[in-house]
Amino acid sequence: MPVEQAVTVLVNNFNTIIWPHSLETMVTVAPVVLAFLLAKLFWGLWVDYVQTSQFLSLKYTVLQLKLPKDTFKSPLAMESVLNSLHNTSDGSAYAQYWKGETRPWYSLEIASIEGRVNFYIWTEDRRKQGVMTALYSQFPGIEVTEVPDYARGTYFDPKVTRIWAAEFEFTKPDPYPIRTYVDYGLDKDPKEEFKIDPLLPLIEFLGSVGPNQQAWYQITIRAHKGDQKLPGHIFKRGDLWKMKGEEEINNILLRDSKTKVAGEVNPDTGYAKLPTISKPEQDVVEAIGRSLSKIAFDCCIRTLYISKKEIFNTPFGIGGFIGNLKQFSSESLNGFKPNGKKWHPSLDAPWKDYKDFRRNRYGRVGLMAYKRRSSFYPPFKSKTMVLNTEELATIYHFPGSVLSIPTLERVPSKRAQAPTNLPV
Repeated sequence: MPVEQAVTVLVNNFNTIIWPHSLETMVTVAPVVLAFLLAKLFWGLWVDYVQTSQFLSLKYTVLQLKLPKDTFKSPLAMESVLNSLHNTSDGSAYAQYWKGETRPWYSLEIASIEGRVNFYIWTEDRRKQGVMTALYSQFPGIEVTEVPDYARGTYFDPKVTRIWAAEFEFTKPDPYPIRTYVDYGLDKDPKEEFKIDPLLPLIEFLGSVGPNQQAWYQITIRAHKGDQKLPGHIFKRGDLWKMKGEEEINNILLRDSKTKVAGEVNPDTGYAKLPTISKPEQDVVEAIGRSLSKIAFDCCIRTLYISKKEIFNTPFGIGGFIGNLKQFSSESLNGFKPNGKKWHPSLDAPWKDYKDFRRNRYGRVGLMAYKRRSSFYPPFKSKTMVLNTEELATIYHFPGSVLSIPTLERVPSKRAQAPTNLPV
């Protein structure tokens, strides 16, 4: 059959058979596809709506924590408190998708208002009893008081004030732990004069904040749940944090097993019988293994430095947070750095930010996110990190008497026992 004739037959078949059938099929399945797309779109909007309605209906409280002067407990006590707050329940399907229930979350905060430093915990009002009970069980001399939200009374006027807001992220993948209180020997309860507490420089910085300035430090936490969608799968879910941690360990231990080396070899494979790893690599493997063995939380770390415009001190306020959070960093393990995509990009040149438009917008959004303690759900979903209770207790715990800044409020005398009239 000539080529022209074959092409003509093909075109005729397409016009008379293939195209009509294809069009009929598309018309038939179009409603199904459209319904699926609309369901996918409006399902997300519905979930956001019911969750927002639930959040607005709840009452929240800020607990101010005053420490006794003779606090000698190690951060292990705070780790026990965090263990009691770990709750992975999202509620039933009805509660989640009709009432808007979510996994409970909390905010651990240290705020300095003109140099007066206080510890706070933000929580739903219905969960405050559990928080207070956990605190009193580990710190009998502590004083826990419900106070007005210090953040709510702060407003941003770009003509008067200036704000630097940042969220922090890891320098390495999540499974690598930061340098914890165990690495500083605080788990052994050394005498006060021998303690090296990595949180003290940050609190000292907060205590040095001057008049017309504020510095806030916030860690929002939610129990980590191994229900992440696995790459390459549509429905299968698992704990990516643990899977990545085990993968990192295997990558180190099996590094040399795929390379032929001189010396003792396995006669069946011709490869090394045992991996040869250095002492620093052994320490990394042990640190990751210890990290994976503990209870974990999804976390978001935020900091804000707020000041009168004419006295805003960039090296002091910004450098104070970034520099002091490096106390928890390790070259071989993990550390914190500002998230370059959230709120703090370098705007040092005039052409990068005409009339401070972007800087003011970042400050306004950062303040709103801090006030709402919103990290895991709308309106301010953030890139979160996974930290276990040991890491969390390192970056948020009560300092001992070795910290002597006069602006840190403490209980004047030790209580004999926790109050008997805890709220119900």
